[in-house]
Amino acid sequence: MNKVILMGRLTRDVEMRQTPNGVSLARFSIAVNRRFAGKDAQQQADFINCVAWRQTGEFIARYFRKGSMIAVVGSLQSRSWDGQDGKRQYSTEVQVDEAYFTGSRAETGTGGSGFQGNQSFNQGGFNNPAPQTAPANNAPDFADDFDMDGFSDIDGSEDDLPF
Repeated sequence: MNKVILMGRLTRDVEMRQTPNGVSLARFSIAVNRRFAGKDAQQQADFINCVAWRQTGEFIARYFRKGSMIAVVGSLQSRSWDGQDGKRQYSTEVQVDEAYFTGSRAETGTGGSGFQGNQSFNQGGFNNPAPQTAPANNAPDFADDFDMDGFSDIDGSEDDLPF
């Protein structure tokens, strides 16, 4: 099984390109903090290169900037090619299938995007939770059942509680 789940901050703005066939491609890297042991250990980060194709790449390029907090899901891919100097070049990167907003708007750097922290995008489209709407007019109004602290009244005394 080849599955990668990462959360971190973009180290630079997303670089968008298109293949000769017109397919969108986004390249970026994420700084991911390592776990550390001991009180005196300093936090260390790994810098992971990522590639996102088509709509996922366009989504990331549109809503994320350098310093934005992001979570990605994808697979690890290694590739090699002959460089201009004739030497063999190697690269390992995450092929991103899904991207998620994480943290608050201020933390992600996506303040004006209109999205909330629990929304995501994958190749199938947006995975947004249903918007919260006001109840229909025929729905009961429970507002009078709550006291000023936001807790409902319980009939009976505290002695009736099982704990």
